[in-house]
Amino acid sequence: MTQFAADRLLLFGATGDLSRRKLLPSLCALDADGLLPEGLNIIGTARSDLDDAGFRDMAREALEAHLEPDRRGGMAGFLNRLSYQRLDASTVEGFDDLATKVGDYSSKGLAIFLSTAPSLFGPTIAGLRHAGLTGEKVRMCLEKPLGTDLDTSAVINDAVADAFPEERIFRIDHYLGKETVQNLLALRFANILFEPIWNSNYIEHVQITVAETVGLEGRVSFYDDAGALRDMVQNHMLQLLSLVAMEPPTSFDATAVRDEKVKVLRAMRPVLANETVTGQYRAGAINGQAVPGYDDELGKPSNTETFTAIKAHVDNWRWKGVPFYLRTGKRLPERVTEILVQFRCVPHSIFGGTSGAGLQPNSLLIGIQPEENITLSLMAKVPGLEATGNALREVPLEITMPDAFVGQYRRIAYERLLLDLIKGDQTLFVRRDEVEAQWEWVDAIREVWEEEGMTPKTYTAGSWGPSAAIALAERDGVSWHE
Repeated sequence: MTQFAADRLLLFGATGDLSRRKLLPSLCALDADGLLPEGLNIIGTARSDLDDAGFRDMAREALEAHLEPDRRGGMAGFLNRLSYQRLDASTVEGFDDLATKVGDYSSKGLAIFLSTAPSLFGPTIAGLRHAGLTGEKVRMCLEKPLGTDLDTSAVINDAVADAFPEERIFRIDHYLGKETVQNLLALRFANILFEPIWNSNYIEHVQITVAETVGLEGRVSFYDDAGALRDMVQNHMLQLLSLVAMEPPTSFDATAVRDEKVKVLRAMRPVLANETVTGQYRAGAINGQAVPGYDDELGKPSNTETFTAIKAHVDNWRWKGVPFYLRTGKRLPERVTEILVQFRCVPHSIFGGTSGAGLQPNSLLIGIQPEENITLSLMAKVPGLEATGNALREVPLEITMPDAFVGQYRRIAYERLLLDLIKGDQTLFVRRDEVEAQWEWVDAIREVWEEEGMTPKTYTAGSWGPSAAIALAERDGVSWHE
């Protein structure tokens, strides 16, 4: 595939929440760092009745609200890159005016970021084709949700594929734009000490936790149709799992990296009923503040899960017999995304009696949010003289990313992804066969829930989910990292 740096970026949903909080601040920060191509024009489009000046005013307010002051350097120059065209994407009328606003992109190219309701994907693609905005120098970026199961996902992907080949389709999972997620690849494949022990001979289990303290937060209709399994597990958590479990790619390019991720997803064993737990929060307290239950926020009873815990397996040579414990939920005690790699105990301890009483297996904790850090726990001798021998204690070796790289900004995940979209690098974007493998595994879990008549168990907001989730791990002798 020939890459080209686009000189035009078209943002659908440009007046929406995602654009205000993430897209415009990310683009402004990139511009302040001199990373945007010179002459890149950014065209926003949405239903809002604005002109260029009105869109720039809206963008200025968004930047002042969501971007740190020291990252707004040259904001006036960035705002001058912006223009706007009102559009109702549900009909082809208006797309010709949009094409006029975009102008001639044939010399360098056009990147399109599509952040709209899934029901508008088909009409939008039809409108773009009608207006001549689907040519060889156009690439399409899709923001989730991309369907609610494999079949609906295929409908969306088919509609997009009808106008764009796979090498020009960029599916976003914003977790892949996070520095620590990318650093997982560097940790594994740029350091020789980990790869020889990164297998079932040395690793006992892996835990992946994505915990949120928030509730519905204005996503009432979307979330009740989706639930924790579709909202978090199908995309973010399975992407994290595949990065942990993948084989070393032949190179760091889009095809090689994504080929190895797909192999992991296709090797995942179907989940049994006793390997999954669902929950739904009830009224409780978060950080000392009373919060309502899910049914209270929704205003009606619902069987949608706000929590799920899963014991997963990757049935291949490297990981056979190693459980991957996945846990995600809303209204949990703290906001945290982390990966814990738990190594096995030493095969024989030479520290007998009371000396070896503190012996613990090594673990590697990769913090993704809110703190980006890597902690390797090692055993060490406690300084001093002991009558009974050497006293042992667990000692953490920590790499805190902001401390390790002084002077580096903590970037918004979308910065990396938008820059790669403009440049045409698909490495950190999700390929269609990845999406379909994820949906196949998740759809099978939902079938198990339906066949077994499983409904969410209640848990108090501010707790770590239903007690059954604790039992899911503890019956294997495993405790969740908290």
